[in-house]
Amino acid sequence: MDIRLATALELPILESLARKIWPHTYADIITKEQMDFMLNWMYSTETLVAQQQSGHEFYLISKDNTDVGFIALEQAGQELKVNKVYVLPEVQGCGAGKQLMDKAIERAKAKNCTHLFLQVNRANKAKFFYDKLGFTIRREEKFDIGHGFFMDDYIMELKVEEVL
Repeated sequence: MDIRLATALELPILESLARKIWPHTYADIITKEQMDFMLNWMYSTETLVAQQQSGHEFYLISKDNTDVGFIALEQAGQELKVNKVYVLPEVQGCGAGKQLMDKAIERAKAKNCTHLFLQVNRANKAKFFYDKLGFTIRREEKFDIGHGFFMDDYIMELKVEEVL
């Protein structure tokens, strides 16, 4: 599998991947209405372009020349936030997610960050993936995202210096 820094012209690929992956990931966790709201809010190409222009890094992972997932990173002080990390359901379990998280660790070290952190829905099975990578729960938060919707998340962290 290959990982590359996404160009501005490739950001629609992230939106397309998110729209394929989210129904599989969140169908049993949030309503279709909340899913549609969040996808339109967080994954529109316009939003992704604005995030990239403000310093977010987007990486695409491909398998056999087909894009199968992505990760978004944002520096927050001495920490690097994993804002988005998703892999197509048919590729999950093949190491793509681990490779993307390894990229996040590599970037955190390059930026001299002390921690990686991320938010994960408390009912999302991905939490167990992060547990296996050594992430621990920093706290729980419920975010009001508007329109009567909430994100009920764990904030998880990984100390970069403890990663080999």
